[in-house]
Parts: sequence; structure tokens; C-alpha cells
Amino acid sequence: MRALISVSNKSGVVQFAKGLETFGYEIISTGGTFKILREAGVSVQEISDVTKFPESFDGRVKTLNPLIHGGILYKREDPKHVETAKELGVSSIDLVCVNLYPFLETTKRTNDFDEIIENIDIGGPAMVRSSAKNFESVAVVTSPERYEEVLERLEKSNLDLDFRRELMIEAFEHTANYDSTIANYMNSRFKNGFGEKQFIVGSKVADTRYGENPHQKGSLYSFGNFELETLKGEASFNNYGDINGAVKIATAFGDVPAVCIVKHGNPCGFSKKETLLESYTEALKSDPISAYGGVVTINGTLDKELAEKINEIFVEVIIAGKVTTEALEVFSKKKRIKIFQQNRNFLKLPNDSHDFRHISGGFLYQDSDEVLENEVRDAKVVSARTPSESEISDLEIAYKIASLTKSNCVVYVKDSSMVAIGMGMTSRVDAAKCAIRKAEELELDLNGSSLASEAFFPFRDSVDEASKVGVKAIIQPGGSIRDDEVIEASNQHGIAHLFSGRRHFLH
Repeated sequence: MRALISVSNKSGVVQFAKGLETFGYEIISTGGTFKILREAGVSVQEISDVTKFPESFDGRVKTLNPLIHGGILYKREDPKHVETAKELGVSSIDLVCVNLYPFLETTKRTNDFDEIIENIDIGGPAMVRSSAKNFESVAVVTSPERYEEVLERLEKSNLDLDFRRELMIEAFEHTANYDSTIANYMNSRFKNGFGEKQFIVGSKVADTRYGENPHQKGSLYSFGNFELETLKGEASFNNYGDINGAVKIATAFGDVPAVCIVKHGNPCGFSKKETLLESYTEALKSDPISAYGGVVTINGTLDKELAEKINEIFVEVIIAGKVTTEALEVFSKKKRIKIFQQNRNFLKLPNDSHDFRHISGGFLYQDSDEVLENEVRDAKVVSARTPSESEISDLEIAYKIASLTKSNCVVYVKDSSMVAIGMGMTSRVDAAKCAIRKAEELELDLNGSSLASEAFFPFRDSVDEASKVGVKAIIQPGGSIRDDEVIEASNQHGIAHLFSGRRHFLH
């Protein structure tokens, strides 16, 4: 039996090769892998000794040879194939261990196109695909995580067809991911990221119990930078969506003790105070009814005191930068709660450069939206009255929350806490009225609050409604054909009004 080993990721490869030797495998290798194995005492044959053809063109041609691919691809159960192999002097290769040049890592490290091109693997993917195609006869290993299991199965003579099929699927996933990464990079470099094909590839993190509903299957996939450590419970499909939305809002203000509460994908509470305990207490006031069974996101460390406060009501999910052991103990008797951390002082997001949305028959793909650092402070004051510094601060909070919430959306903020929100409405004035009505039901004072809208006011009616409850400052993108009427309404009511010039629809 012969095994061909040629890997970019050399983690564990020496131990794997030595293990294969104990089961009678002759080892063939290339380049750097050959050198490492030989220096480690493995009895290894260089591939040029097999092909009788030297590695050439600066290593671009090493394994592209019929003696290699014939040894991998011929059908062992086909007498004609066996006879042809004998006539051509092709010996079987029964195990292929290959992982590919570090293309993605190279693009992160350098912008040198010549170096990037040289890290596009050719022979590796060809060998992986060949062995995967002939998986019934050839075991293909593309991940160091499989080394131990392969050796254990060899010891038990259990390298069976089902396991080979698993390895085959992993192999095609490996090359598909690799080629997709290259294509996406080239489109990004030369076509602004929007080529004729777009590939979205993720690695499975976990299966969910079901999807949005019990009759649907669901799983979570990562682009490689998903960070969430489970401390208690199991997140559902819907939980992950809510967590994502809540973390986006909680982290929108940097490393500050902010708390966001989300229910069914919509923020129902937010505050940014001096301490997390104060932030949570104020966030809860915005809508304690909706907060029941919701997601609490803590941009900082969840300690025992805050945990005890949160434990006064039922929440389904808590996500924090860190969770202390004492805080976790507070919820030990709560069976339904789910608790997660990123194991860092403050929550962070990967800040993906693009996002996408499925539609029937395809998907939409776009640059990710973001609120620029000084978008509010650089906004144009279009009213006679100029906002105060405290109003500017509240406008920044309201504007970021509105930008991360389903349109049509208006957000009212007072003293660094959200006091009302209307979202997902079919008209902007309805969103404004809905928020006011909810605040009145909860006896929340909107007098002196600041208001943000993620898109322009098509009419002055939203400003008129805001004036009735004492709103003092408004920010919106502007751009309506009736902007003059909207500005006039603000001046009539003594409201400071800013145009940001940048819309943030979220549909």
C-alpha cells in the first residue's frame, strides 16, 4: 500500500506519516513535506523518484503526472483498468493526504499579486479531486483533525466505505471552498466584488434543533470568524438571529457599558449609562412587557449583581462579553435560559464587508451598511435652532438604533436611553405614532427626547406628532420633495433638525 502526503498545514503530519508506516504504507511526498518527514526519520520517497520527472518551473509542476493520477484514479475492481495499470507501470496509491496552499492567508498578509498567484494550488486540488472521485478505493484526508481517527480505524481494519464517503464529501467541500475563495478574491480585486458569479461559503458551527419553525431543519455556518461560547442551554435558529441584531446595536458605540434588549429581532430596550447595572435598569424601562422572554445583550462583563437584577424577570437569552462564575450560578435553577459569552471584555463583531439576503430563486448581495463614525456630528443643521451637546449625544444613539432596525423606523432617545421605538411600519407617521402610544401606555416621558429616522420624512406629519410629546431634536437623511415643509414644521415647533444625507433602510 502507498500513501501520498503533500500538505501546506503540516500540523500533526509527522505523527500521521509514522502511524501509516506502522500499518505498512509506503510514503510518497513532495517539497517541504518530504523534507520534514525525512528529517523526522520517516522512510519517505520523493515524488520525482516515482514520476522520473523533476519538480520544475519553480515547483509549479510536481504531481501532474500519469504515474500519480493513474495510481489514484484507476478502478481496482475493473479488470481492464488493472491490466492497463500493469502495462503502463502504474502502481496504486491507496491514501492521499493533501491540504492546499494558504491562498486566503496570503491575501490577508500581502497585496503582492505575484505572491498571491503563486499561492494558488494546482496539483493539490487535482489530487484531492482524483482521490475523492475514486473514494471507494482511495481514502482522501484533507484535514489534520482526521489523522487520529484514520489511524484508529486502520488499527481496527475499519476504513470502511461509509467513512471513505465522509472523507470524499469533505474533500470536495475543501476544493470547492478553495476555488470559491480564489474566485471571490479575484472579483473583489478586479470587479469591486460583484463578478458574474458570487460564492457564499461557510463552515458548520452547529445544527439547531430546528429552523424558524419545528418543521424546518436548520444549522449555523461561519465564515471563519464567528465567536460565541455556550455557557448554558442551546441556542435556537431564531436565537442566533436575535443575538446578531442585539450585538450589532450593543457594540455600535464602542467599548462602553451598553445594554440592548431584543424581542423577535426588534430592539425593545437600550441604554448607555455609567454602569451596566444602570444601563440594564434603564433599558428595561423602555418596554418591560416585550422584554419578557427576550434577548439581553451586555457589552461588558455580567457579574452577580447584574445577574440578580436580570433574574427578576424571565429572559430567554443572555449574551455578554464575559460572564463570571458567580453570575452563572444565579441562573443555575433556570432550565430554559441560554447564556453565551465571547470571553472578551467587550463584545465584538466581525464587521463583514458584504451581506446577502435570500429571495425565491436566488439571493441579493450588497456592501454592508454602516453608520460612519461622525455621521451625526457631520450632519447639516437645517433648522433655525441648533441642537445642544446632550441632544447630539442622544441623536447619535437614536440614529444608530434606527439604522439597525427594520424600516420604517423612528427611535426616541432621552438621557442616553431609548424611551420609545416604532419599527417595521408601512408608513413613517404610523411608526412615530406607534412609538408615542407605547410610551404613553408605559407612562414614559418623551419631553426633551431626541428622535431619529433611518430615511427621510415624506411629509411634515411626523414632525408635528413629535412636537406634541416634546421632542427637541430630530435627525433624518433628508431628500424628500417636501423637505422645505418638514424644516418649516421644525422651526414652528422650535425643534433642532439635522439632515445626514445618508439613508439606512433595513428591509
